Amino acid sequence: MADKVLIITYYWPPSGGSGVQRWLKFVKYLPKTGWKPFVYTPSNPSFAIADNSLEKDVPIEAVIITQPIWEPYDAFSKLNKLLGRKEVKPSDFVSTGKKSLFKSVSTWVRGNFFIPDARVFWVNPSVKFLNNYIQQNNIEVIVTTGPPHSIHLIGLGLKKKNQNLKWLADFRDPWSEWDLLDNLMLTNWARKKHSKLEYQVLTKADEVITIAPYHVERLEALGKRKVKLLTNGFDADDFRAINHIKTSKFTIRHIGIVDELRDPRPVMEAIITCCQQNPDFAADILIEFIGNVNAGFKDYVSGDSILNSITRFVNQMPHSELLKSYGQTDLQLLVLAHTVIAPGNLPGKFFEYLASGNSILAIGPTKGDAAEVLNQTKAGRIFEREDKNGIQEALLAYYTEWKEGMKKNPSDVSVFTRENLTNQLAEILRSL
Repeated sequence: MADKVLIITYYWPPSGGSGVQRWLKFVKYLPKTGWKPFVYTPSNPSFAIADNSLEKDVPIEAVIITQPIWEPYDAFSKLNKLLGRKEVKPSDFVSTGKKSLFKSVSTWVRGNFFIPDARVFWVNPSVKFLNNYIQQNNIEVIVTTGPPHSIHLIGLGLKKKNQNLKWLADFRDPWSEWDLLDNLMLTNWARKKHSKLEYQVLTKADEVITIAPYHVERLEALGKRKVKLLTNGFDADDFRAINHIKTSKFTIRHIGIVDELRDPRPVMEAIITCCQQNPDFAADILIEFIGNVNAGFKDYVSGDSILNSITRFVNQMPHSELLKSYGQTDLQLLVLAHTVIAPGNLPGKFFEYLASGNSILAIGPTKGDAAEVLNQTKAGRIFEREDKNGIQEALLAYYTEWKEGMKKNPSDVSVFTRENLTNQLAEILRSL
């Protein structure tokens, strides 16, 4: 009989985007390792991206449990509309510039009243429901994954009621040191509250895992305990059918959110210079951004005659369609958030970039976790944001390879397959 594990997550299909991929893929492969997954998730979550194509990865062995959640987002959205304001997209929410009075007040309320986040109202009802459920179904191991970090408080509540329950806490992003918090106008009291809750989770969980070596080091310092590394990855099944074709344009693609923390302007400025100095480059290049792009960046592109003629914006697309785009891409653009925790940026899309076989041009710390992976796999190059000459040289080198039809030597990235990572997860669960 398979061992049982209960995974508590906010993001689950039909929710799309990167937040759902990690545990969806773990759940897909866990039955092969002798674990029967139970997944607890909201029945009515608030998410910006829907992707029904992901539901094919939910295995028949998985038991999906849903309960309703109340979130203040609906009330905020209605108030926003009542005041005649546009809907705020995730890419526009992260703003370091001047805010309107309404946005300033709503940001302050979000940061100081809803700690650790606006899903906190789901914690107590979930603890009450799951306490009965795990006893009735003889579940002895649970997993919580955040953000939202309020999910970890459900694990904390269950652990307090069941001391013999084994609990693994998964940090897909930092908590008290998360760069997003810097934009929420937190009071000293609110910051201390975040740190206090985080410390309780770090010290009460039986095992803690996170996605990057940098975050392992920071969480170990904060919790004064050992933390294990389990990176994100890619599902080899998704990439078997990708067909690489010769493109008619030298095609650079960026996938995911573009906001003020993940700003591709250093690359765009280098592209402008390359276009001005090399007419063939200007005639051959196409840049495409797939996903949520903030208004400020779109205005920047449309205001430049060169960029406006070679840049395309595409709305979020189903993961199945996204996979096809990899076969029609010559260079993947990775822009890491320029914040103090940038050395730990290892986003999920990075591993899909690796699996695509396309070259990667990355902007971020040259002494960080992404740089280390790129150096190990020889899958691409990374530059500091200020290194305009280096970015230009790389762009022209990749363009020349495309022009001359040179094929890239495949990188060995098998260590990052979701199946291999799930085998590692299964060993951690067994150790509990």
